[in-house]
Amino acid sequence: MSNSATDRATIPQTLWAARGRHTGPDPEDLVRRTLRRHQESGDIDDFTEPDVPEDAVRRVFEARWRAGGTVTVRARLTLVPCEGRLQGHEWRLVADAERPWDEAWPSPATLFWPDGATGDDGSWDHHATVAGLRFRQVNALPADDKEMRRLLRDAAREAWCVNVVVHEAMTPDEQGRLPLTRLLPPGLRHRVVEHRAAPHQFRAVNWALKDLGCEVPRGGAVLLPPDPAPEGYDSREHSVRSVFLDGSEPAALLSALRHFVALPRPLPQATEEALTELRDDWTLMTLQEELERERQRVAMYAEALEAMTTSRDLYKDAAEQALAALAAYRDVPAPAPALPNQRPESGTPGALRQLTRTFERLTFKGRRQPAPQTPDLAGASANGAPEAPASAGPAAENGGAEATDGTTRSS
Repeated sequence: MSNSATDRATIPQTLWAARGRHTGPDPEDLVRRTLRRHQESGDIDDFTEPDVPEDAVRRVFEARWRAGGTVTVRARLTLVPCEGRLQGHEWRLVADAERPWDEAWPSPATLFWPDGATGDDGSWDHHATVAGLRFRQVNALPADDKEMRRLLRDAAREAWCVNVVVHEAMTPDEQGRLPLTRLLPPGLRHRVVEHRAAPHQFRAVNWALKDLGCEVPRGGAVLLPPDPAPEGYDSREHSVRSVFLDGSEPAALLSALRHFVALPRPLPQATEEALTELRDDWTLMTLQEELERERQRVAMYAEALEAMTTSRDLYKDAAEQALAALAAYRDVPAPAPALPNQRPESGTPGALRQLTRTFERLTFKGRRQPAPQTPDLAGASANGAPEAPASAGPAAENGGAEATDGTTRSS
């Protein structure tokens, strides 16, 4: 359970909101019959059933009346089929007054639903999310401790209503077994769920309430803290030391309830959505209200048109300035293009140049060397000795003559 309030808006003092569940058949027809009866009796000025899409599962009813004869109240009830294990239709009722809500005004719930009906017509006061709980009856706590803790924890999460736990100091008589909510003002009567703990459940109920941070006095009552709790919330301020179950007005409990309802509690998201639909999608208007709404629309359209005109003028001025700047830019002669920077040639020859020079030197040297002379193999074979090469010079020739002479001498 959260211990601090969120940043959502607080519940407005002009709002009366409640949520419940109708378990009988055909709740739409029951609401129509109840509204028609109150219109005939003068309790409400008018009611209507706004159009909804054909495939929509919800039904919407609007009604207006004058609380106290002068204060206009607009109310909107939405019916949606329940999902999951819960049966019936969930209903959400929000009523918005022109000034802070007075607890003495009639309960909006009894203007849409029959208050004294029984059977299927009276099955509209079931708790919206917790099975077995009802608004107009005493809800005895379960005998099992864990089941009791689960029920109280689930009930405390419901921000649409106020949960009060009453401990019976002794077994009450028939008068004491009647619900205390019937003694509350109409503005609180159908927003309070009363839980009763038997005399022997005193320890068990306080054990179950330990997780919620509160405790019920013996023979007294305590209000379950809201979730999330507003800043500075003190559960001791909403605890009553003794409650007399003798049919008298529970003054101390009523004072605690008034203080609790007046707290600046955060507006639940579902309640905020319902209030927004009531104010924005309201269709049940008088001629004066329709005229005022059309005047507001004309004023809104005039403001939008003025804003569009101002934006157009600003855009036009900006476009003209841009065109003038572009024309001035075109009239200025273009500067001469800058020559690219000439990089000085490097003094070190590249690898290709070195290779070229090497080939040139090799070619030059090859041209200066004489070609080698081929010996005359045929002449050498005829004389019986190899012919001396021409490059031998005179010494070779003399040697050859001496050899010839020597041969002659020996012969």
